[in-house]
Amino acid sequence: MISKKAKEELVEEIARELQQAELIILADYRGLNVASVTQLRRRLKAEQCRYRVVKNTLTRLACRKIGLDKLEPYLEGPTAIAYTAADPVGAAKVMLEFTRENEAFSIKGGLLSGQLLSAEQVKALGEIPPREVLLARLCGSFQAPLAGLVNVLQGNIRKLVYALDAVRRLKETA
Repeated sequence: MISKKAKEELVEEIARELQQAELIILADYRGLNVASVTQLRRRLKAEQCRYRVVKNTLTRLACRKIGLDKLEPYLEGPTAIAYTAADPVGAAKVMLEFTRENEAFSIKGGLLSGQLLSAEQVKALGEIPPREVLLARLCGSFQAPLAGLVNVLQGNIRKLVYALDAVRRLKETA
């Protein structure tokens, strides 16, 4: 059992970390073994995301302290918290993949930039393609109208070349 002072320090630490987080995901980890949780922690760490299991009462106190009362409905039963100040999509993607691999693990909900997310919205966030793919699509959408313009302009030049070729053939035959 930890002392009251240690609990207060833990609440302060959780509050500070959650306040800096861009994305917070709450999950039910019931039924997972230590090896699975360790694997999840490693994958989340690669995405600069932290994964913690803390008593709900301490998490509630930390949330109230920083004005994240919205998360309280999710703080029922065994709850794990994953949070990151880095890329929210990467962390959500890892959590989504882990839920697919482990039926015992389920996402309860989350918070993205102060906006409450349902479990389905967190899953949708995890299904967004990586940043590089989105940038490539954006570049492609910028390039498409320009390519169309080039084809149109080349079509006029092509027609001019065909007309000049037809005139040349007429002069050769005459």
